[in-house]
Amino acid sequence: MTSPASSPDLSKLRIDRDDPPPGVRRAFRRNLMLGIGLVVIVLAVVFAFGRGSAVTVKVMVAAPVSGTGGGASGPAGNASVTANGYVVARTRASVAAKLPGRIAELRVSEGSTLRRGEVIARLENADYQAQAAQAEAALSTARAELVEARAERDVLARDARRLSDMRAKSPDLVAEQEYDMAQSRAAQAVARAQASEARIASADANLRFARANLENTVIRAPFTGTVLRKEAEIGEVVAPSVGGGLTRGAVVTMADLTTLEVEVDVNEAYIARVRKQGPARITLDAYPDTTFRGEVRQVVPTADRQRATVQVKVSIVDRDPRILPEMGARVDFLEEIPREDSARGGSARAPSPPAGPPRFRIPAAAVRELEGRSVIWLVRDGRLEPRPVQAGPVSGGFREVRSGLSGGEMVVVGGVEAPEAGMKVKVQE
Repeated sequence: MTSPASSPDLSKLRIDRDDPPPGVRRAFRRNLMLGIGLVVIVLAVVFAFGRGSAVTVKVMVAAPVSGTGGGASGPAGNASVTANGYVVARTRASVAAKLPGRIAELRVSEGSTLRRGEVIARLENADYQAQAAQAEAALSTARAELVEARAERDVLARDARRLSDMRAKSPDLVAEQEYDMAQSRAAQAVARAQASEARIASADANLRFARANLENTVIRAPFTGTVLRKEAEIGEVVAPSVGGGLTRGAVVTMADLTTLEVEVDVNEAYIARVRKQGPARITLDAYPDTTFRGEVRQVVPTADRQRATVQVKVSIVDRDPRILPEMGARVDFLEEIPREDSARGGSARAPSPPAGPPRFRIPAAAVRELEGRSVIWLVRDGRLEPRPVQAGPVSGGFREVRSGLSGGEMVVVGGVEAPEAGMKVKVQE
């Protein structure tokens, strides 16, 4: 029997549920530190994002066009109207054959320079050569027949005169029937000679026609110019009017590059500001950093009712070999600023501004619709502010603002798709 002194102390086996074990405490501290670090990182990211949340926008400074307070140097001021178009050659042609046929020889390629009358191509012409030879032979035959007919006419005419003289001296020596037959034969000989002359004229006309057809197998340059495109190759059949299949119409397309000009469509709302021989500035899409001087050559006297535009043709004053047909171009029609001749002792005098508010030209994309009104967005103190304006129609990617601006405002022209009032922005340098 076990004695009370040797029995185990069961109180040491009791579980203390109020004090967690050391491993749990270490895990708790580790998770707490990780959570605090994560919060710090999130706050840092939010803070950094908040500092860089300003949207970068492109702006332009609103300045009135010349004649309304805007400055300009030289004889031409700022652009009052802008229009887009293409470079074209005033003298241009698709050169085709006058006769159907197969190309036997082609002497040109793209870029070839030709003078008027130079040979471009030749068609197979053996049949036309044969027709010309046949016409020459017919003319020679007709001429020989004329010689024979004239000789016969002269002989019969002498016989008739001799009988007439004999009868005049003694009527009994020449029978009346013989006299009448001689006169008839002489008249017939005259008629045959005249017919031979007519056949010669006909044969000569046939020969000229055959030679013209033969010449038409040779395709020549109608004017001095440059070949822009070859439309056919050796062995292909060409015809004045294309009938389908493998038949070609034109052989080459050529143009006189000294007659290059720009054709643009000007919105009819601005056509009153474009005048003949007015100055213009031409910018090609291929060379956006280079401008060329231009001059209005013609305002076409009709409008396009579908597009509400009027075509204007602008001559290129600054000739340049880089300017090629069909290049895209933008034309700025400039407003001239009249100045007194300083050589007479006078000083330059700025034009008096026209009546009415100043006009501004801004990119069409800068004008937006907001609650049914046309507005532009301005940058003030680093934030966006809408400004209602009255804007004209689009012309050449620009719109004219007739009211709502006074000048000097920073107008947003790009960089933000959905602007909002008060949005924080940063102006692009």
